Amino acid sequence: MDLKRPIVKILLVGIVAWPVVAGVAARSLIITVPLESADAIVVMSGSSAYLERTQKAAQLYHEGHAPMVLLTDDHRQGGWDNTRQRNPFFFERAMDELIKAGVPQEKIGVVPGFAESTRDESVIVGSYAQSKGFRSVLIITSAYHSRRALRCMRQVFANTGTNVGIETAGAAPSFFWWTGLEGWRTVGTECVKSIYYWFKYD
Repeated sequence: MDLKRPIVKILLVGIVAWPVVAGVAARSLIITVPLESADAIVVMSGSSAYLERTQKAAQLYHEGHAPMVLLTDDHRQGGWDNTRQRNPFFFERAMDELIKAGVPQEKIGVVPGFAESTRDESVIVGSYAQSKGFRSVLIITSAYHSRRALRCMRQVFANTGTNVGIETAGAAPSFFWWTGLEGWRTVGTECVKSIYYWFKYD
């Protein structure tokens, strides 16, 4: 029996099916759970994504979804700032952007503690929310990060009675958003992290 023909067929089917399978996998990373109102909007850290996340937070604040915006601190610094004469932390840059977008400075807070991972962020946000008696929080993060972020937050807030919603920042990704070099890297990294979190924290 000639084994080359079935192998070629399998390869052809794989080539045809792969874009669809990969596209579905990429889309599965994205989730939104809107909240009409919350006690606070929480912007998750993301050094390279702080602009889009703060813009989304400002939009939701002005729409009346929450009376305040909270930032987390990943303890990372950006480039040189002439005004401050130093390299500001990204949470400081995020605060600047929120103020530029019209969010009053007194309505912006920073959650105490350093967040080195999504799990860290969830824990410090959960602790802070409980200390303030929040009954609901609306999380803002990038689309690719949304499902893992929501899962972590819900695990931390389980049995607390606090409702957790999530909105994604930036333009809505198309079905083929993952096909570029950056998309491949983002999707691949996030899938690996999601699997790791599933085994470590579930």
